[in-house]
This record gives sequence, structure tokens and C-alpha cells, in this order.
Amino acid sequence: MPGAYRLQDILNRRGLTSLLAIGAVAGGATAAFAYAGGWLAPSRLQPAPIVNALEGHDGRHEGFRRAHAKGLCVVGHFDGTGQGLTLSKASLFRQATTPVIGRFSLAGGVPDAGDGRVTFHSLALKFQLPAGEQWRMAMNHVPVFPVATPQAFLDFQVATTPDPATGKPDPAKVQAYMARHPETKAFADYMAKAPLPSSFANASYNSVNAFRFTNGQGQTRLARWIFTPEAPFQELDKATLAAQPRDFLFDEVAGRLAQGPLVWHMSIILPDVGDPTDDATKPWPEDRRRVEVGTLTIDRAVTEDDGPCRDVNFDPTILPAGVAPSDDPLLAARSSVYAVGYTRRTGEPAAPSALAHDTAFPATAGRQPATMEPAQ
Repeated sequence: MPGAYRLQDILNRRGLTSLLAIGAVAGGATAAFAYAGGWLAPSRLQPAPIVNALEGHDGRHEGFRRAHAKGLCVVGHFDGTGQGLTLSKASLFRQATTPVIGRFSLAGGVPDAGDGRVTFHSLALKFQLPAGEQWRMAMNHVPVFPVATPQAFLDFQVATTPDPATGKPDPAKVQAYMARHPETKAFADYMAKAPLPSSFANASYNSVNAFRFTNGQGQTRLARWIFTPEAPFQELDKATLAAQPRDFLFDEVAGRLAQGPLVWHMSIILPDVGDPTDDATKPWPEDRRRVEVGTLTIDRAVTEDDGPCRDVNFDPTILPAGVAPSDDPLLAARSSVYAVGYTRRTGEPAAPSALAHDTAFPATAGRQPATMEPAQ
């Protein structure tokens, strides 16, 4: 996801082994927070400095997203079970089929970055609901986020931005930031130890933030959600990442989809008393009650040049009746930051997709990706 290089890549190249764990965070944080924005009042942190920090960290790549720059469009549908209506009146949960478009991506702001990085695997979705409603989601394969506030995210970007003179971040700044933010250090340790999914297809995808669900009787409760794949989990060997082809994860999932649909089951996770609902750095215990509400089927993949996701702003606060943001400050920030990033990139010449594979997309073999006019 990074722009010039992900922090982990820089550390590996420069041999700063004492900071390797932090490298994993840099890739993930820039990406995941890229789905952030809006709680910002005039007297508080504004979204433009955060977008500026993303550009400063990863470089400015015109026509591309400022985070999750490298991605693949997907098309599918969602079948509700009806069980979700006990929690929310959202029409997605009815016993009906809803069309969906989405996007697989990796954290980072560099469109042609290699896939061999310890970072977030992400899935963004846009459900087109009846009566003109939409529900947009921006999810990561990890259940928590590296920072709890927009200010912490901005500070993290500044602390880990490479110095132009050296091409690497200042270790003293990184260590000082980590000392002030043990939650980010805990996330770095988690990413260093946790297994990475070997495919976008066998990863679970988490809302990370909590949301308010209101049912038809007016009852409201807070919840998170998870999409669990039918494909069995397999671990990616981190020791082989550097030797992998540049686009191996995207090629792999496109190849799977060429053979048939991929399926995930959506479950709503309900907290117990005392579980934090306004801090995305805090996980909920695995034994929390889950209600399965439907099945997501992804039918096909297309490059961003030819697909429907390229000019979609996957703002996770675009929600249907029956779902609302929680008090988590990251949600408001995500909306604002995404809006600024979207405005900037759609005012720039649209860049060709970094994913136009001859193997995964035979129809694109032998031609240059199409050039698109900026979305209005």
C-alpha cells in the first residue's frame, strides 16, 4: 500500500532489524485508515493534513487512491437469511438477493507495490439496496486497528515517513511514537506473529469498528461484523514473501474466480457488557454471540479499467436505515479523509490499473489498459 516503499520494505532493505515489527504496522495503518474521515470540527484536526500525510508517506500517485491504491474490482450478490432483521431493519437482511460490487486491495498508497508484504488484506463492498439506499463497507482481515484516534494516525504517518535524504524513517521518531502509543506497538507485535492468509479468498473480513443496529421495534444495540470464507484458511509463508511475483495475490484470486464463485458468510458479533465499542484497537473475545445474517457470493473479477469499482468512494459511514455509526472517532474521520482523497484523485487524469494481467485476465493480453476520464 505504501507510496515510495512500505516501512517494512525500507527496514528490510536498510537492515534496521530492531524495527521490523513496526514495518508491518506502517503498511497496515496507512491502508486501513485510508478508510477514514468525518468527525472533524473546525477547531480540531482537519482531513486535508491526514491526506497530505498519506501522500508524503507513500508518494503522490495521480489518479490513484491515497491508500489501498492497488486493487481489483469484483462483482457479486448477497442473499439474506432474514435472521438479521431481529437486530436491524436494514433491507440487506431480508430474505432477498442484493447486487454488490467490491474491491480486493492491500494496504498502501503505491499502485504497483509488490504483494509480498506483511500488511492488511482488505475487502470493500457497495450494496445497492431498494429505494436508492446503499450500504458501503471497508473491511480488513485483521479484527483490530493500529490506532484509536485520527490524531494518533496522523502522528504515526509523520513518525514513519522516510526522510528524503536517507530514504528511511528516523528510528528515534518511530521509537518515540511507539513509546507514546502502546496500542500500536501491540498491533505491530500481533502482525509479526499472526498468520497471513495465503489468498484474498480464504481470509475473513472484519468491520473493525462497531456500528449501531436498530430493528423494526426501535431496539438499538452496538455490534461488529465478520465475513467468514467457505474456502479453508491456509497460511502464507512470510519467509517466502520477497521471492513471490509482484502480483501473486491478485493473480491467485482472479484465477480462482475464473474457475467459479467465492462465498463468505456474514455474521453480526454482539458484545457483552464492558466490551469496548469506541476503540478499534481493542478486540472482543472470540466467544461473543454471533448471528449469521446472509451469504456473500463473488462471481467474477475485473480490472479497475473495465470494472465498476474504480470511482467508488468506499466510505463506511454510507449506511442504510437501521444501521448508524458508533461513537468510535475513527468512523467520522474515515468519512472526511476519504472525501478529500476522492476529490483529489477524481480531479486528476485517471491512471491505468496496475493489474492488467495476461494470465489472470486473458482478454487484456497484448494491450495497454484503457484510459478513463475522471469521474464527475
